[in-house]
Amino acid sequence: MKPGHPYTEKKHKERLLFSGTIKFRADTVKLPNGKKATREFVDHPGAVAVLPVLPGGRVVFVRQYRYPVGEATLEIPAGKLHGPKDSPLVRAKAELREETGYAAGRMTRILSYWPTPAFSTEVLHVYAATGLRPGAPDPDEDEFLTLETIPFEKAWDMVKAGKLRDSKTIIALQAWKIEQLENK
Repeated sequence: MKPGHPYTEKKHKERLLFSGTIKFRADTVKLPNGKKATREFVDHPGAVAVLPVLPGGRVVFVRQYRYPVGEATLEIPAGKLHGPKDSPLVRAKAELREETGYAAGRMTRILSYWPTPAFSTEVLHVYAATGLRPGAPDPDEDEFLTLETIPFEKAWDMVKAGKLRDSKTIIALQAWKIEQLENK
């Protein structure tokens, strides 16, 4: 909703709980009925994700351990924006190269969305990368990744079977599938 909507909440007092790569805040807001409430949320710089598609519809995934869920997950390459002036397209190209080693001949924006608007300001920009040229990955020093190349239809079956559960990956696969159907 845009400001001015009858249900808009107005910030009364900002409270920073933690500041790092992301910020945790607990702001007090004034509700439409005049009462006050606390809104706890993550102030996030935004992020990018890339669906790397090889010839024949094979998709490049990264497998990495995700501490919050206690599992190694299969995901498309992704990363946070480095600041408000960081270009999503430039960051997407960099994340693709860092995590997979691939450089894209073509990057196409698929969509942008709020992964969790109830408790985060994050906007996630999703791109498809095609015309891939291989290279050497150069992950961040705290990233431990393995690459897996999976045919698109098998990856989609993994989504339906609950074996692939990362939301950005599911959304990117679904958007790509829809786009391919529309372009037939």
